[in-house]
Amino acid sequence: MNLNTIPNIKHLNSGNFFLLAGPCAIEGEDMALRIAEKVVSITDKLQIPYVFKGSFKKANRSRIDSFSGIGDEKALKILRKVAETFLVPTVTDIHTNEDAAIAAAYVDVLQIPAFLVRQTDLVVAAAQTGKVVNLKKGQFMSPESMKHAVQKVLDCQNANVMVTDRGTMFGYQDMIVDFRGIPTLQQYATTVLDVTHSLQQPNQSEGVTGGRPDKIETIAKAGIAVGVDGIFIETHFDPANAKSDGANMLHLDYFEDVMTKLVAIRKTVNQF
Repeated sequence: MNLNTIPNIKHLNSGNFFLLAGPCAIEGEDMALRIAEKVVSITDKLQIPYVFKGSFKKANRSRIDSFSGIGDEKALKILRKVAETFLVPTVTDIHTNEDAAIAAAYVDVLQIPAFLVRQTDLVVAAAQTGKVVNLKKGQFMSPESMKHAVQKVLDCQNANVMVTDRGTMFGYQDMIVDFRGIPTLQQYATTVLDVTHSLQQPNQSEGVTGGRPDKIETIAKAGIAVGVDGIFIETHFDPANAKSDGANMLHLDYFEDVMTKLVAIRKTVNQF
């Protein structure tokens, strides 16, 4: 896909990777604007094409008492406010066919969660909105099998599709990134590496997903080195108290340092 199809995306001539980043979930307006302001400042400084990420609701929770959102319309309006305030595009997850049209009225990119990427009706509903569709590779799927998910979007006469690798299950409670899959996925669509979800440690006995945020820089550097098109990172100014996926988010204080290193690696890769 051509990234120019994403409204308000900037710095496309910089030669950099593009970035999808923000909190796991929208917890409130103040936190979303605070994170967006910081990341926009960093990406403008480093000339990284940027899309703000925030889930308007979290339907794929391990426990019924896990945080799922502040209300669909309320969260979607916050995403719209981020877009209008900072003039950046936005992306959010959808979980049902009905979500597609609702979310499409507020955001620029619709993301299909990894657990749901084989759900044909959901993928088609997203594609039929005409929005850019980000298909996250199922933890249980091979890179090669993602060509069928991509084709579902293309068959809806929507060429605005990208795929995101978010790691593959490794035993019951760990994930691993097989970097051989990046060039395979790039045969089918623009390809993103979801760094933070690739470091999840799911299926913990207490019902709260763990993670390895200390390895975020390692995985991100490797992704840029093998030539991935985009990077996905969840970030928060207080991961320990984030209401969703705090265990594998990058602390906002470290964000600029990591991005600076990735930009340097990208410049080296571009020479080849």
